[in-house]
Amino acid sequence: MFKFLKIRKVQGRQYIPDIRKASVNQKFRGFPLLDSSLCSSCGKCRDVCPSGAISLSPLSIDMGKCVFCGDCTQNCPHESIRFSNFHKLASDSREKLVINPGRSAENYCKNAVEAKREITKIFGRSLKLRSVSAGGCGGCELELNACGNVNFDMERFGIEIVASPRHADGVIITGPVSENMAFALEETYKAIPNPKIVIAMGACAISGGVFAQSEAINREFFSKHKVDIFVPGCPPHPLTVINGILDFLGA
Repeated sequence: MFKFLKIRKVQGRQYIPDIRKASVNQKFRGFPLLDSSLCSSCGKCRDVCPSGAISLSPLSIDMGKCVFCGDCTQNCPHESIRFSNFHKLASDSREKLVINPGRSAENYCKNAVEAKREITKIFGRSLKLRSVSAGGCGGCELELNACGNVNFDMERFGIEIVASPRHADGVIITGPVSENMAFALEETYKAIPNPKIVIAMGACAISGGVFAQSEAINREFFSKHKVDIFVPGCPPHPLTVINGILDFLGA
């Protein structure tokens, strides 16, 4: 008993009292910072990017494709690409995820996710989600599980993962959607009562990620159904996920 109490004292307080003000480790790769004045368009960053997230002329990074590996920063001879540790990356628009030079994290965050009054009116502070792992590596699933642990505890905000789509208000998708999971994902979506929301969590769900060119994936779901929240990352941090949903709910 005393040994347990000593361990708890060393660990300190585990839960995060204020999710909105919480910060992440300085080494965390978050919002990209681009400086076109330093870029020579040599293409080294683009060539090493495993997911094709970088474009030149003009320089830009698509956070919906980016796996935040950092290879571009290591191979850029002019340091025109850096990553801050800003973690509030979720967006309600696919286009907003494309970051151009001179754009700051604070500016991005101001209108990345716009709370919709009708959403707040319908769901309030109670949002039940059905998770579908559609052929991913398991990384996003681990972080989604972490959202409910003692540290982050997203259930205190009324956000819960439920076992049945019939009990859900929306679906949160991880993975690139393999051919074998396409039917299951579609059926899950159909089983959720209207109105419902769709959340794409991670680079694979948003764009296919490093599997985008694979013949084993089926992205038809995203051409038929609107995505309400895009949560970039590989995998996204729990704080990125929770803050994105709270912004969407206007909480």
